[in-house]
Amino acid sequence: MLKQLMSVMVALVLGSAAMAQSGPLRLTITDGVIEPLPYAVPTFQAETVEATQVAVDLTRLVARDLTGTGLFREIPSSAFISQPSAFTQAVAYPDWRAINAQALITGAVTVSGNQLVVKFRLFDVFSGAEMGGGLQFAGTVEGWRRMGHKVSDAVYSRITGETGYFDSRVVYVAETGPKDQRQKRLAVMDYDGANTQFLTDSGALVLAPRFSPNGDRVLYTSFESGFPRINILDVASVGRRQLTTAQGEIAFSPRFSRDGNQVIYSLANGGNTDIYRSELGSGAAVRLTSAPSIETAPSLSPDGTQIVFESDRSGSQQLYIMSANGGEARRISFGDGSYGTPVWSPRADLIAFTKQNAGRFHIGVMRTDGSEERLLTASFLDEGPTWSPNGRVIMFSRETQGVSGTSALYSVDISGRNLQPVAVPGGASDPSWGPLQP
Repeated sequence: MLKQLMSVMVALVLGSAAMAQSGPLRLTITDGVIEPLPYAVPTFQAETVEATQVAVDLTRLVARDLTGTGLFREIPSSAFISQPSAFTQAVAYPDWRAINAQALITGAVTVSGNQLVVKFRLFDVFSGAEMGGGLQFAGTVEGWRRMGHKVSDAVYSRITGETGYFDSRVVYVAETGPKDQRQKRLAVMDYDGANTQFLTDSGALVLAPRFSPNGDRVLYTSFESGFPRINILDVASVGRRQLTTAQGEIAFSPRFSRDGNQVIYSLANGGNTDIYRSELGSGAAVRLTSAPSIETAPSLSPDGTQIVFESDRSGSQQLYIMSANGGEARRISFGDGSYGTPVWSPRADLIAFTKQNAGRFHIGVMRTDGSEERLLTASFLDEGPTWSPNGRVIMFSRETQGVSGTSALYSVDISGRNLQPVAVPGGASDPSWGPLQP
C-alpha cells in the first residue's frame, strides 16, 4: 500500500509511453499537476446468453468507479481499433497503444441459474504485460454490483498501490419533508448511493450514525425516549438497544473504539459537557475530560491511543488532541473561524474537520499537529466529514440556503479537486463511511 503523505496537492505523475515501456504501469500520487490515466474497458464477454445484460451493466459500473476517482480517464469504445472476442484472446497491444490507452481491462461474465461468475484481467499496454494474475469472483446475480466494485478495487489497487474503497457502504440520515418539519431516519447504501436500505422509521428524530470498525453495527443518537440517548443497531437484524452510559441529561456524538468493544461519546450534565468512554459489555464508564466547557465530537486515532475532539475552552470552537485515557489536551487549530466535527484519517496522517468562517462553511484537512491546513470545499453549509476506507476521499453533507433548502451528500478527494454529488434518493445528511466489505 502506498504510504506517501499527501500535503498540498494530489497528482498523477505519469511517464511518457517510452518511459512506461521500461517498467510496470503505476500511478504515483504526489505533488504536481493532475493528468488522469487513460484506460480502456471493452464490454466484458458474456459467456452465457443469460449473462449478456449483466456483462454490460457490470462493465459500466467498473468504468464509473474508476473514472469517478478523478485519477482515471475512460477511452470511449468508439475509439477502439479492435475488440476482444474471447477472454483468453491474446491482446493486440499495438491497437491499444494507437489510441493512447495505458491500461486495458478485460473480463468475462457467466450466469447459470442464480449463480454469477465474473473474471477479469488487467494489462499494462505500453510495456505489453499483464499486471498480476487474473481474478475471479463468484456469487449471486443479485450481488453483481458487489462483484463489479471488487473488480474496481483490484484494478485501483494494482495501478495505484493503495487499497480501493468501492466495495464499501455508508450509513446516513435520510431526510424527507420541508425544512421546518424534516423527518429523519437511518439508511445504509453502497458508497455510490445505490442499494439504499432503511434501518429505522421516521417516528423519532435520529442523528449522527457511526459505523463500527467491521461494519456490523451502527451507533446513533435517538430522541425516541423524548431526549437524546445513544442507541446501538445491528445492521443485519436491524435490532437495536440503548447504550448504557454514565448518568447525565443528554448523551450524544458517539463513536466506536477501534476494537469495537467501547464507545466514546459526549455527556451533558448540569450545564457541562464532557467526553466519556463506556464498555459495551459491562457498561462501566470513565470520564475523560473535566474542563468547564463543552467538549464533544471525539474521534480516535487509528492506533486507538489518542482522541481528537472539539472544545470551546478557549472561547470559540477549536480542535484538541489528548490521550485516549484522558489527561491534558493540546490545541491544534489556530486559524480564523471556528472548527468542529474532527475525524482522524484511517492513514493516521490527517484530520478532517468542519470550519465556519466569514459566513461560509468548509470541509478541510490538517496534519495531526495542526500544520498545513487546507480547505477543500466552501458553501452555505458543509459539515460532517467522513473518510473512505483508504483515506483518499471524504464524504460530507451539504445543505442549500432558504426555506426550501435541501440536504445532500457530496464527496471530495483530499486534493479538493474532485468534488462530486452522491446520487442518493431524497435528502441526506450525517454520512459515516464503513470499511471494505469482506
